[in-house]
Amino acid sequence: MFIPPSAWFTGFIPDLPTPFDAADAVDLKALASLCERHVAAGAPALVVCETAGEAPTLSPAEQELVIRTAVDVARGRVRVIAGAVANATSHAIELARRAEAAGADAVLSVVPSYNKPMQEGMVAHFRAIAASIGVPIILHDAPSRTLRPLADETIMRLAESRQFAGLRDGSGDVTRPMRLSRHLPAGFRLLSGDDATAFGFLASGGDGAISEVANIAPDLCRTIFSQVRQGRLQSARYLYKRLIPLICSLSKESPAALKCALSLLGLMRPDTRLPIVPLDHAARAEVTKAFAAIADEELIDSVGA
Repeated sequence: MFIPPSAWFTGFIPDLPTPFDAADAVDLKALASLCERHVAAGAPALVVCETAGEAPTLSPAEQELVIRTAVDVARGRVRVIAGAVANATSHAIELARRAEAAGADAVLSVVPSYNKPMQEGMVAHFRAIAASIGVPIILHDAPSRTLRPLADETIMRLAESRQFAGLRDGSGDVTRPMRLSRHLPAGFRLLSGDDATAFGFLASGGDGAISEVANIAPDLCRTIFSQVRQGRLQSARYLYKRLIPLICSLSKESPAALKCALSLLGLMRPDTRLPIVPLDHAARAEVTKAFAAIADEELIDSVGA
């Protein structure tokens, strides 16, 4: 049964890393465990093959394997959002089609990087992807990575089509929900894509966050979101402040730092793919210190063996 994204594209949604084994192959067993952990924690959806997933380093066949694994684990209990990260429209269309065929419930499509398209080019790019698939599309604005931001007016133009279901906003602009909400269809969801400013985004009326730190503290993130929705901003702010040192350490070297933290939980190896390399000793120590401080407060699971 089709359930529109307006019903589930909300709250803290983890941006899952892609685990690799010692031979540099995708570790599907570890991936399945990560997915099941988030299903059990009540995540509304899972994001795979996107920023934290080192998508540019995955072949199309590997991306399809990752998506199918997430879909198989989810079994309809949560939705699966698959990234289609490419700066050539034809390649993005290919990835989006493969994601749909693998069972993804929605495609997350980022502004093309390096090319620096004008706004009219972005509109044409996203509309071409939409015309090639039948599942909803979530836009991803990540100016620090793409150099060209997705303008408010461009979002409003694209949102005229119901196939565009929401925005992952990585700009760090916490005023965007207040600015855009009255100009967008009621079902269009605005989610932060930046953990450091996610609380402000939520407090300004945002619908949630696609988050790296939610990989580590899913229960805490769910509690924070619930308290914001209940208007208990002081309590939510207190809990979010507890996460800030960890968020800062993760953001410095993403996704290597995220993989390091998850390895401390015993959930995956810290291996990355070039051009990303594992953290050096000093960076590992920083992540470990921030992680341990949260674990000591029993805000996340205990450190794995």
